[in-house]
Amino acid sequence: MNLTLSVAVGDYDRTRPLIDGEVRIDGVDAVCLRLSPEEIFFRAFRTQDFDICEISMSSTVVKIANNDCPYVPIPVFPSRAFRHTSIYVNKTKGIERPQDLRGRRVGLGEYQLTANVWVRAMLEDEYGLKPSDVEWVRGGIEELGRKEKINLALPPDVKIVEAPANRTLSELLAEGEIDALIGPRMPSSFHSDPRVGWLFEDPTAEAEDYFRRTRIFPIMHMVGIRRELVKTHPWLPASVQKAFERSKAVCLDRLLDTSATKVTLPFVEEQLQRARALIGRDFWSYGVDDATIHVIDTFLDHHYRQGLSPRRVSVDELFHPSTLEVARI
Repeated sequence: MNLTLSVAVGDYDRTRPLIDGEVRIDGVDAVCLRLSPEEIFFRAFRTQDFDICEISMSSTVVKIANNDCPYVPIPVFPSRAFRHTSIYVNKTKGIERPQDLRGRRVGLGEYQLTANVWVRAMLEDEYGLKPSDVEWVRGGIEELGRKEKINLALPPDVKIVEAPANRTLSELLAEGEIDALIGPRMPSSFHSDPRVGWLFEDPTAEAEDYFRRTRIFPIMHMVGIRRELVKTHPWLPASVQKAFERSKAVCLDRLLDTSATKVTLPFVEEQLQRARALIGRDFWSYGVDDATIHVIDTFLDHHYRQGLSPRRVSVDELFHPSTLEVARI
């Protein structure tokens, strides 16, 4: 008899074959929920609502470092993104380059968000800007009352203040009460106010250059399985990983079919070829190999140095052993 398990993931082309039932998890009848990452992470780490779900890489590392992670991660990465588009500035403040952020007030939704860890890592490694070099202003980007999902104990030289209770970060950025904002979602003022723009004039070119030099395509999210389930059913992690791999393969096969574009966006085929020329044929890789270890190790280093994890977590601690190797025919 199959297990009936809830599966909460974002509605992405790479997860849709699994969501729609075209791809199945061996031994599982999946009840799939298409939810935003914010809702999944909040419910997963507060009340463990899901059996299998997309999980924040940063929140997971915090929990693993504290030995209280309710989910066992597997090396499936439903979200990866270059974060050069995640730095927004008030264009009247004379911020022309990353170094100009030194001494400024920078807004963020949550300090520990994976995207924000990667942005701070890039700013430090590439431009010498340390987290202690700015004043962080924490608040809701579009909604009031946002708080950190996880309790943090940050270094004493990291200064965080709360945004006014009646103001969003998007508003504060447009009005110049903060100088910049970092985060995975584009603030509404980016579209509505000419004073708000990207820090990098051409973030795609910057990201491509960054990858050529660092070989890092940042990982944002992993997939986790409730720890109690893994203890009872040790076959489950490998089965879940295999299903997500198949789902992604179906997605890529469809992108390669150029008879009719599968995405409502021009130049999809050209972008696919461009990504493969830059990163490699399997440009959105799952699993653990040398390239993935390099990316994860970089993240784990910065996560610890930024004071988010009380100890330096290793790659070996992250993933269930059954997912580190696959059978080949």
